Amino acid sequence: MTALTWTDERVEQLKKLWEGGLSASQIAAELGNVTRNAVIGKVHRLGLSGRAKSPSSAAPRPRKARPAQHMMRVTRPVARGNTALAHVFEVEAEPDPVAFDNVVPMNQRLSLLELNEATCHWPVGDPSSPEFFFCGGKSLPGLPYCSHHSRIAYQPVGDRRRQQPKPTR
Repeated sequence: MTALTWTDERVEQLKKLWEGGLSASQIAAELGNVTRNAVIGKVHRLGLSGRAKSPSSAAPRPRKARPAQHMMRVTRPVARGNTALAHVFEVEAEPDPVAFDNVVPMNQRLSLLELNEATCHWPVGDPSSPEFFFCGGKSLPGLPYCSHHSRIAYQPVGDRRRQQPKPTR
């Protein structure tokens, strides 16, 4: 790559062409062996003022008058966050009569070793306590939780943001 040196003659020619209203591309073609970006860089380094706009471009274009139209805007549903599980909320799942308010029947409670893909993996209680168990209800297809616990685990983004932040001490 050859280094371009700006001679005094080339700088003077650049100034004349710039003041003459030529574009950087046109100046580069006129000078030869120089790029448009080199011309722009040199113009900035020389501190040449911006050129006066031609009278045709200085005046704003008149806008075409449009007939008054009453447009009705349709709001679209906002999808934010992880939408992979959004279809779960579109279908109204029948309420799970077994898992209501964390009251899980004794015969439904499972230990970690008893869990499988068809059972709800929702933990209940303190894991270090001997009374700790998993819900064990029928899980929704493709999810690890029953319908009740899925509604708790997968809250829409808007619902999470409406909750007040917990005070820190």
